[in-house]
Amino acid sequence: MSSHTIKLNNGESIPAIGLGTWQAKPNEVARAVEAALRNGYRHIDCAWSYGNEKEVGEGLRASGVPRSEVFITSKLWCTYHTRVEECLDQTLVNLGTDYLDLYLIHWPVALKSNGNHPVFPTRPNSNRDVDETRDVKDTWKDMEAVAKKGKVKSIGASNFSQMMLEKVLPTAEIIPAVNQLELHLYNPQLKLLEYLKSKTIVPQAYSPLGSTNSPLFSDVVATEIANKYGLKTPDILLGYLLAKDIVVLPKSVTPARIEANFTGALAAYRKLTGEDVAKLDGVAAGGKQKRLIMPPWGVDLGFDNWPLVNPNN
Repeated sequence: MSSHTIKLNNGESIPAIGLGTWQAKPNEVARAVEAALRNGYRHIDCAWSYGNEKEVGEGLRASGVPRSEVFITSKLWCTYHTRVEECLDQTLVNLGTDYLDLYLIHWPVALKSNGNHPVFPTRPNSNRDVDETRDVKDTWKDMEAVAKKGKVKSIGASNFSQMMLEKVLPTAEIIPAVNQLELHLYNPQLKLLEYLKSKTIVPQAYSPLGSTNSPLFSDVVATEIANKYGLKTPDILLGYLLAKDIVVLPKSVTPARIEANFTGALAAYRKLTGEDVAKLDGVAAGGKQKRLIMPPWGVDLGFDNWPLVNPNN
């Protein structure tokens, strides 16, 4: 079974269903990647900071699927904003490939590379140790440089609000191909999606099912629609995003769940009507709005429904 694809603004195509690998333990992720590729996935979403890219590479090779048939994404970590190519080269070595299909700036915040921790340096107030001297538009220039070298086919953003994208776009030679965000039934970010559409930037959804023991699974509206079509609630949660031309990146390490996410998402995508999507769009505004991922940056990232707590001085 093949996944459906979405066209990017540079002419490349991205498979609309990918396997997320965040918080997948190294000893589990190789098997998960292999199972996903054997069950029709052709898109694996990785990141330097997940600490498991070597094992992702093992899963890719074990699957027997040729590298040219798999869309691989990785992300530049925050302590490497001034060393983009160095971070990318580590990822390429770990994955065992000589190019990426997509490379993203993981967060629009540079962290000090010489802080008290190589990945998550902190300040005395427990916030992340932000490097205020680094402008994200300069990091984007360095992303463009690795794209021009042919090390990556497409470049994009992750966790960028409209405010953050507007710091990059005026001087960008290459428009970000995607913006990967926390997008799900309870955090639909409808205004930001409209903005991305106006800029030809494809949205991607991480945590599209929420988190472990997710409240989304028992949502009344999604469950009602699932029952109507003889589907399961997670199918509707994923199909809803696909129907809005959003790339979904469900994470699982269980082979049966990996397969069910893929087949269920496609089944829901084929059945959902415009009326269903409109009803689902209204769920968060009806009192269910909930953002799940809010690291303590101590700086305003410009998102709705993310109050700045404990700001850096």
